[in-house]
Amino acid sequence: MPLMAESVTTAAGTFEIRSEAHGPHWVAWLSRTADGGPEKSILIVGQTQAEAEARARKWAERQ
Repeated sequence: MPLMAESVTTAAGTFEIRSEAHGPHWVAWLSRTADGGPEKSILIVGQTQAEAEARARKWAERQ
């Protein structure tokens, strides 16, 4: 069962933070749409899911 995506609201709009495992690391991205495609094709890498999602949240807040 998929987990609920966390939302983050910025001056640029509201995004969902999505993530998935890729080999030995995790990638996270911001999505505006239900299909979950990455905003501006940007993927953020972390060693864990929490790290990747935290980096994505931080990136969104700087935009």
